[in-house]
Amino acid sequence: MMKPDEMDELKELIAFLKENEIAEFDLDRSDFKVRLKFASAVAHDAPPASGLDLAALARLMSASPATLPAAIHPAATAAPPSAPPPVPAVEEEKLHIVKSPIVGTFYESPSPGSSAFVTVGDRVEKGQVICIVEAMKLMNEIESDASGEIVKRLVANGQPVEYGQPLFAIRIS
Repeated sequence: MMKPDEMDELKELIAFLKENEIAEFDLDRSDFKVRLKFASAVAHDAPPASGLDLAALARLMSASPATLPAAIHPAATAAPPSAPPPVPAVEEEKLHIVKSPIVGTFYESPSPGSSAFVTVGDRVEKGQVICIVEAMKLMNEIESDASGEIVKRLVANGQPVEYGQPLFAIRIS
């Protein structure tokens, strides 16, 4: 698991990459590897971001106690990152939204072929595991932070998710 200050640095890195419209990014350090790939909702014909500030990127990465990365290379810059999906309005009732605490890949079940942790209509308790987000080959169990009924799953199985992206809508009871 990453330390809180490392998570903050990763968030800053993600913001920097989005700001400079970098579609893919690989980071290879001796202690960990990161590969970020932002999906594009719309094809974009704009030229690549030519004003990419690699010095700012190096400053971001050198803030870590670890050594500078061995390889930093933007793989593509033509496609802008997609905007996070809007949280759908479900009637007029107030729903609690469970958000992803990390960047990774969403999985609804503990393994391929097994049943989902939860489905729409299920009652969940606070602290109950509702999904997994895989990050850097680690399977992170995501727990419900509220008790109630699952009203909607907001992401597809196997979909990449971002930090703070809505995963489930729960009707608090």
